[in-house]
Amino acid sequence: MARRRELLKAGLACAVAAALPACARTAAGDAAPAGGAPLKILVLGGTGFLGPHFVAAARARGHALTLFNRGKSNPGRFEGEAFADIEQLRGDRKLDLSALGDSRRWDAVLDTSAYIPADVTRSAQLLAKRVDRYLIVSTISVYARTDTPGQDEAAPLATLVDPTATEVTGETYGGLKALCEHAAQAGLPGRTMVVRPGLIVGPGDTTDRFTYWPARADRGGEILAPGSADDPTQFIDVRDLADFLLLALEKRYTGIVNADAPAGSITMGRLLSTCQAVSRRMNTIQCVRAPCPQPPGHDSTLTWVPADFLEAQGVSAWQDMPAWIPAEGDYAGFGRISTARAQALGLRTRPLDDTVAATLEYWRSLPDERRAQPKAGLSPAREATVLQAWHARG
Repeated sequence: MARRRELLKAGLACAVAAALPACARTAAGDAAPAGGAPLKILVLGGTGFLGPHFVAAARARGHALTLFNRGKSNPGRFEGEAFADIEQLRGDRKLDLSALGDSRRWDAVLDTSAYIPADVTRSAQLLAKRVDRYLIVSTISVYARTDTPGQDEAAPLATLVDPTATEVTGETYGGLKALCEHAAQAGLPGRTMVVRPGLIVGPGDTTDRFTYWPARADRGGEILAPGSADDPTQFIDVRDLADFLLLALEKRYTGIVNADAPAGSITMGRLLSTCQAVSRRMNTIQCVRAPCPQPPGHDSTLTWVPADFLEAQGVSAWQDMPAWIPAEGDYAGFGRISTARAQALGLRTRPLDDTVAATLEYWRSLPDERRAQPKAGLSPAREATVLQAWHARG
């Protein structure tokens, strides 16, 4: 178990996060912002995975956007005609915030790139008198433990052995994120919203942590399924998270919420069977449009292999078997973090097959050489070896 905990901490770090009044959800495609007048929103970061989805949702609702970043992640994504009206400010929040000027004002700030507390302190202090709201995207990894099913935002937070640490590792990620939250709240007391998402998934994800499963089902054949079909898992579609962040800014929310799928609503069995069904459906549609041989995704099967056997084979939770952690010990509450507060504020999650289909469509759109080098999950050869060992266990 000690080895497993170390592996999980390292993997989760790469997954690089008083009750408020309830309200009805406002869809991102509505013609006008929920609060009436369009907002001027400054986005710190915004060109990676979550940022483009938030920008698309905000633009669709008529808000004015300014993106501040180094211009190194997806620089061409916002240079086309579709995003020609978005203001781009270049700078490095660690070194140079001068592009933000000393007198410009925005209605709200969305901080999607908060990893080091000093960086958040610097931006919060600079903008405190020039913005009304500061929304920081954190993570459920801020919690010291996830050993209690249904734990909520009041659960104890992770701390750092060395509070001066500035390197993001498996050991420091949660503690640093917690300090980033504190830095934002200290800079704008009473005007800060902290959103703690779980694993963010969907079209545009470059980590392949969730994408592995739709892609694996699409490849067909015998699929190594981890643990039990009843094991819980939890994640949030990037589009749902973007909609909720925008809603929080429009409604001028403050406080702290977990943003994830409803606790206990998704099991590994449901996830993998949905991936199989979506792959079959998409392959069938494709073959109706153009004659093709029997698609490989039509004949996939699931073989469930217990956690202890996988551990003995050196197959790690989360990295080798993405989105899965055995719900035991320090992780007994995994997949069952409470999101009741966010749901009361308007967080809505789309059907699972929508997320799977959009992810698989995105995966299929990538170049062959990229799809040949997935960043998470088992290689076909390694999977076959473990399955062979399982069937031959005697």
